[in-house]
Amino acid sequence: MLLQDSLSISITQALKSLFDVDIDSKTILIQGTKKEFAGDVTLVVFPFTKASKKSPIDTANAIGEYLKTNSELVSNYNVVQGFLNLEIAEKYWFVFFNSEKTNATYGFKTANANSPTVVVEYSSPNTNKPLHLGHVRNNLLGVSVSEILKANGYNVKKVNIVNDRGVHICKSMYAYQLQGNGATPQSTNKKGDHLVGDYYVAYDKIYKSEVNDLMASGKTKEEAEKQAPSMIAVQQMLQKWEQNHEETINLWKMMNGWVYEGFDVTYKRMGVDFDKIYYESNTYLLGKDLVQSGLEKGVFYKKEDGSIWIDLTADKLDEKVVQRGDGTSLYVTQDLGTATLRHDDFNFSKMVYVVGNEQDYHFKVLFLILKKLGFAWADEMFHLSYGMVELPHGKMKSREGTVVDADDLMDEMITTAKETTETLGKTEGLTSDEANELFDTIGMGALKYFILKVDPKKKMMFDPQESIDFQGNTAPFIQYTHARIKSILRKVDAIEDVNATIQLNEKEKNLIKILHEFPQVLTEAGNNYSPALIANYVYELAKEFNGFYHDYSILKEENVDVKNFRLQLAMFTANTIKNGMHLLGIKVPERM
Repeated sequence: MLLQDSLSISITQALKSLFDVDIDSKTILIQGTKKEFAGDVTLVVFPFTKASKKSPIDTANAIGEYLKTNSELVSNYNVVQGFLNLEIAEKYWFVFFNSEKTNATYGFKTANANSPTVVVEYSSPNTNKPLHLGHVRNNLLGVSVSEILKANGYNVKKVNIVNDRGVHICKSMYAYQLQGNGATPQSTNKKGDHLVGDYYVAYDKIYKSEVNDLMASGKTKEEAEKQAPSMIAVQQMLQKWEQNHEETINLWKMMNGWVYEGFDVTYKRMGVDFDKIYYESNTYLLGKDLVQSGLEKGVFYKKEDGSIWIDLTADKLDEKVVQRGDGTSLYVTQDLGTATLRHDDFNFSKMVYVVGNEQDYHFKVLFLILKKLGFAWADEMFHLSYGMVELPHGKMKSREGTVVDADDLMDEMITTAKETTETLGKTEGLTSDEANELFDTIGMGALKYFILKVDPKKKMMFDPQESIDFQGNTAPFIQYTHARIKSILRKVDAIEDVNATIQLNEKEKNLIKILHEFPQVLTEAGNNYSPALIANYVYELAKEFNGFYHDYSILKEENVDVKNFRLQLAMFTANTIKNGMHLLGIKVPERM
């Protein structure tokens, strides 16, 4: 039983005994004591003054005295205004420490066949360009949230929907038809996703030039954008694709094949994987079937131009088109079909979409349409909306070719890790292969941690140089702490169990208290889909250990029992750091 739960039971007993009042233990508010006050946890007593008919201070003193006398958990207390600060008995910390110190999966719950299934969708790339910095945050969030949910005892299915059809994909195909001259990844010595991305950028230049020419001839901007020859050609290409036109389909398969090969390389390097990959080209027809079904039921309506819409104004949204007049589908059409397919595949209890906040409106519409179509499970769908990633020199625009590619970013991170690590002399004694592995571990860890330590809802500024600092709230600092502990542990042959009673100093107790918090933080991270809670917890743990190690010796401690206890404490800390970083998809080195 968690400490808070046990305390809540004791407090309900105190309230009943002292004031003859029955309180649901779940309503009792217990929080960590602020650092400036003595105590481990704090009880807010204001809700109980009506029953006690005493002042907040007198109420707190009465409860504190009762707990000190009647509960083995509480050794002392103090009162600050209406707050009761409780000191937890040292025995409790030792019992906790001895029961969990060698638990390799401390804090983790294990799923079974009856555990709820959560489907997490992330990545969702278009096959007209390589993955970029925005995709990096998306993928890292998706993987980490999946691992956090697994550690909370859920059956997790990681899925990807590849947007492999539509107007954007046709733009790259059209530009390749005009300018490709038979180029391939092999002939150009380029990753396939980068090669196709070049033609997406090329299309934008063609299109803008045509729009400018039409505007110069007297057309309005809106007229020019609709009448540009390249835009008309792309729309016609999409129609041909949906009609299964052989030449169009062959070109589409060839270029998408190049992109998939490129994506696979990037995903592997990033540590990203999926249990199942869906393709829009296979699911959009399911969405069109739902649209037709909804039209027959009166959920949708058709306009004179043949387009199909839904009126959501009564729900404080607006009218939304779900199928174009030419019969082609939109993103929302595809998402409707994919959602029903996912539910058929996994019978999920929860479906989490990891998608940037520019799609907030899209998901409100999607979930509402599914509900109106009669799918009760639409209430269990959640949009994990995250903020955009910005760079010191501005936002990224892939159609203009100014995007920061994920591959280039990873190269830069590993190069920076190499330079920083060698400058600090942290490769001493490593072979060339070991050093290269370390550079990769540090560089990729720095990238992942810097992105994941920020609350997903917030936009963020990514600074590669700052992320790789060995001081402060960074992965290299945490990784170095883990390596330092491993170095200490390698210097002893065996760690003996401690049977004697050890008098904990303040640093040791604080370290145990932080270790004790890990399961609770993990639960909160799962409930909030927030890797940031894990990241910042692990940083606080690493910082606390370094503070302890700075003030107290481990290997040179003369008291054998104290020495063995500290070795066990270091081992427990290293294991928890490793587990926490694993939830972020980050490796921790044994040597550094």
